[in-house]
Amino acid sequence: MKVFILTRKRLAVIGAALALLLCVGIFRIAGVDNAVAASTNERRIPIYSVDTNEKKVSISFDAAWGNEQTKSLLETLDKYKVKSTFFLVGDWVRKYPDDVKAIAKAGHDVGNHSNTHPYMTQISIDKMREEIETCSTEIEKLTGKKPTLFRPPYGDYDNNVVDTVNSLGMYCVQWDVDSLDWKGLSSEEMCSRIKSNIQSGSIVLMHNGGENTPAALPSIIEAIQELGYEIVPISELLPNGDYITDHTGKMILKNKTANSSSNTSTETNSDAAKPTAAQVDTQSSSSVRSMTSSRKNNTSTNQGVKGQFDNMIASDNKKK
Repeated sequence: MKVFILTRKRLAVIGAALALLLCVGIFRIAGVDNAVAASTNERRIPIYSVDTNEKKVSISFDAAWGNEQTKSLLETLDKYKVKSTFFLVGDWVRKYPDDVKAIAKAGHDVGNHSNTHPYMTQISIDKMREEIETCSTEIEKLTGKKPTLFRPPYGDYDNNVVDTVNSLGMYCVQWDVDSLDWKGLSSEEMCSRIKSNIQSGSIVLMHNGGENTPAALPSIIEAIQELGYEIVPISELLPNGDYITDHTGKMILKNKTANSSSNTSTETNSDAAKPTAAQVDTQSSSSVRSMTSSRKNNTSTNQGVKGQFDNMIASDNKKK
């Protein structure tokens, strides 16, 4: 029988081996923990635009307060035979049911803009679901169709908002071209701004209460069409199938990225989109970009450009 004698040299070797194994184990565990943490903290993002080779774009209108200009907008859209998307707040739907029916009857998308227009990031997940489902129910009562598109009030969102919308089988939609009609820009200024920023797959943000929006709409439609773009509802712009979003919030079909090495840096799936740094309007002024960045860090304290517009309209209506 062989006797194994532990010398100081052998003890040192064994000790070093055990220390090495311990370090490897710790690093592996830490790696797993970091991977899990990264997975749970990944940023979700709504759809800002669509990746498409077709020259198609969408014009959208948010309706949260008055309706004095809705009829004029519908008449212009009908004149140019253009279909768009209207995101409606539940309170607006209950107050102006005839306008809701008119929008749907004209063939436009009727989207969900929440029930009472709250900051979605400041309420619980259960309350988020209630806000969305209540508005959808109100719209369905009048149009016979349940909305599949949702736009967060104030453009305010976080992971919970996007995940909640997706869990209800809906698309969470923002915009990549802001008309800034809330600023009272002239028709020429709005038209020039949109022409400079629009591209295939763009979603344009406008409002049914913008001061110069009705007057600007004809020239905006004509300018977009002169550039060779077809204006379609957002429901028609969005492709069918599982999708991912890149760092700008562009919606890209998963099978397309699988076949293209150029999109290998794009991440996430349709139910858990995760950006690195999405922007509300990638080519807007520095003030807009600043507010977007701030909202990502602290959405509970930042309204964003659209929030300022909505509050301005609300204030005007209260004065009336």
